[in-house]
Amino acid sequence: QLQLVESGGGLVQPGGSLRLSCAASGFTLDRYAIGWFRQAPGKEREGVSCIKSSGGNTNYADSVKGRFTISRDNAKNTVYLQMNSLKPEDTAVYYCAALALGSLCVLSPVRQYNYWGPGTQVTVSS
Repeated sequence: QLQLVESGGGLVQPGGSLRLSCAASGFTLDRYAIGWFRQAPGKEREGVSCIKSSGGNTNYADSVKGRFTISRDNAKNTVYLQMNSLKPEDTAVYYCAALALGSLCVLSPVRQYNYWGPGTQVTVSS
């Protein structure tokens, strides 16, 4: 069974950092582009960052550029999202998703991603 599982979420103060992980089971991630998305209460799911299967190309939403960094370790079958200088508006459920077209790194439309994890809560609050 193909599964993605996110981890690393939690409660952090403004200005703090978290590192999210996205681990795969039942398949290898090295042929997939991976995206990170988030959804806050009452809002639509939005793209945060993505990385091609090769790891050679990344993309970020304007709201997180310079603060978030996506990376992947195909040997560990895991993709990471390092989040620094967190703000209250970063509060959301964060999801990772896999796109079978590994050479494509796009943040929308969301529906083109093939596999999704259940999400991990990130709360930024003092």
